[in-house]
Amino acid sequence: MNETKTQRPVQTLVTAAMLLAVGYILPFFTGQIPQIGNMLCPMHLPVLLCGLLCGWKYGLAVGFLLPLLRSAVLTAPPMFPTAIAMAFELGAYGLLVGWLYARSRWQCVAALYRCLILAMIGGRVVWAAVRIVLSGVSGQAFTWQMFLSGAFLTAIPGIILQLAFIPVVMVALDRTGMVRFRRGGETAQTA
Repeated sequence: MNETKTQRPVQTLVTAAMLLAVGYILPFFTGQIPQIGNMLCPMHLPVLLCGLLCGWKYGLAVGFLLPLLRSAVLTAPPMFPTAIAMAFELGAYGLLVGWLYARSRWQCVAALYRCLILAMIGGRVVWAAVRIVLSGVSGQAFTWQMFLSGAFLTAIPGIILQLAFIPVVMVALDRTGMVRFRRGGETAQTA
């Protein structure tokens, strides 16, 4: 009996569930001071890692569910418009980073940075689109300045943290053999 075929989906599911739990708990450490919590974007880290480690489907699911779950149970972030917009944003992060990285010819640190940056830009564009729609529903304005402030200016520490922390984790996982970087001719392990 080939154990890897049965263990791989279970391992992926357990990893995704663990990252969902980490994303649920991590804001408790930064949420005591809301300005710092907003700047560090603590839920983004496990979602991006989920997309990279478990694949785009799990990254999308964990990213979409995480803010909605936190809002439903803890009322933080507020459901409308914050958690709804974040659900689409984080779902886009998980989907994009997982999909782009799985299709990278080389899975290395350079490809990792490229995928992270593209996913962050894509997620923020999705966030802005959802905020525009939600603003139309609520009758509130969503301006270009609000987009720049919410998506980039206040999030600079979180962006730096993501670009520093996630590659370190992936390199550590590569060195331990849990996740392997691959070269262009090698086949990717399916996630």
